[in-house]
Amino acid sequence: MKRVQIPAVVYGPDPGSCRLLACVYRLLTRPVRNSMAGLGFRLRPFLAGAIFTVFVFYLTGVSFRPTQVVDLTSRRNEDRLPLIQSKDGRVNVSSPLIFIGGIPRSGTTLMRAMLDAHTEVRCGEETRVIPRILGLRSAWKKSEREWKRLQEAGVVDEVINSGVSAFIIQIIAGHGAPAKRYCNKDPFTLKSTEYLSEIFPNSKFIFMIRDGRATVHSIISRKVTITGFDLSSYRQCLERWNAGISMMYEQCASVGPTKCKMVHYEELVLHPEREMRQILEFLDLPWDDRVLHHEMLVGKKIALSKTERSTDQIVKPVNLDALTKWVGAIPDDVVQDMASIAPMLSTLGYDPHANPPNYGKPDDIVIKKTNDVRENGQEWYKKAVAVVNDPERVDKPHNYRRDVGQVQQVDNENVVKAPRAQRVVDNLYNN
Repeated sequence: MKRVQIPAVVYGPDPGSCRLLACVYRLLTRPVRNSMAGLGFRLRPFLAGAIFTVFVFYLTGVSFRPTQVVDLTSRRNEDRLPLIQSKDGRVNVSSPLIFIGGIPRSGTTLMRAMLDAHTEVRCGEETRVIPRILGLRSAWKKSEREWKRLQEAGVVDEVINSGVSAFIIQIIAGHGAPAKRYCNKDPFTLKSTEYLSEIFPNSKFIFMIRDGRATVHSIISRKVTITGFDLSSYRQCLERWNAGISMMYEQCASVGPTKCKMVHYEELVLHPEREMRQILEFLDLPWDDRVLHHEMLVGKKIALSKTERSTDQIVKPVNLDALTKWVGAIPDDVVQDMASIAPMLSTLGYDPHANPPNYGKPDDIVIKKTNDVRENGQEWYKKAVAVVNDPERVDKPHNYRRDVGQVQQVDNENVVKAPRAQRVVDNLYNN
């Protein structure tokens, strides 16, 4: 059997220089014969000790150069912004980062998947830690006592901003493949839109908005745990949705439309090409047809997390089936009080009294892809199960095949009939 030699990995100074110093040290510390006991030879132990001391300093990296004080105010000058090393090179706080956010289950994952399909963009999975560091900084700021303690300790705004921005850059750039444009999708980051806009002056934000009734139904039915949301109460969850979306709406409006774009999930689903052209123009990105076919790049360019609740859905193409699943699921008393429970519905352009609502007529490509999802439900189900760690949460394909006469002819094409409740909604789009 042929022996394979595995080279050792050596950390620290060059081994060659270490061997040379060791040889010199051995020569200087050899026993001195009486015939050679001159002054020079008697000084050899002293010289050996001096060399040994210098060698120790060399190994430990001790430097006798004066300490340099970094002027943090230089961050205000973009020409002198500190560069932070990332996997693909150098990224700094003036880089044009993209942040996607909104209340969970509002289409943030679909948005990031469509952008991930673009050749110049990489979003990747949720990091989960970026909202936490932003929340920690926000908690410090809200506590007058804690903030005063930090200021007294010299941990001033510039120091905190420098640390937070460096942390965020390393997480975004380091948790996936290199790209020309980096994007982050952590839904709750948009609660800090103003602050992120301050520390990343060239960043842009996509605020995903969805009918709160659909969002809450999705949260409850898919058992998505969110702090403060009681999954046993539609009323309480709608109230929490209203509070959260109101905060994000104010933050987005505060930085202005040139920095933050509001995107309605329903419009993105019904008219994907129109919406994506507007979004890419807003982000200063060239048009790329692949953003309309993200499902073809799942598992290739588009990385997925098996633990995210939306993973099994974005393996499918854009389709209509998720728009109105909430219809008929919300308790009657909550439906009657909807306008007062969630006033942000009206602010965002939704009719709180429409049940079901008419979101509009879909593009032909969306109808075609929806029919494909229904007709080939078993195949899409297998793809969805393969990308999650809990197959039980994946919707079963037989949900589309309960009615008699599964397939009908429409314009010489086979179209799978949806359940009766879904057909009622589909009729709204076709009128």
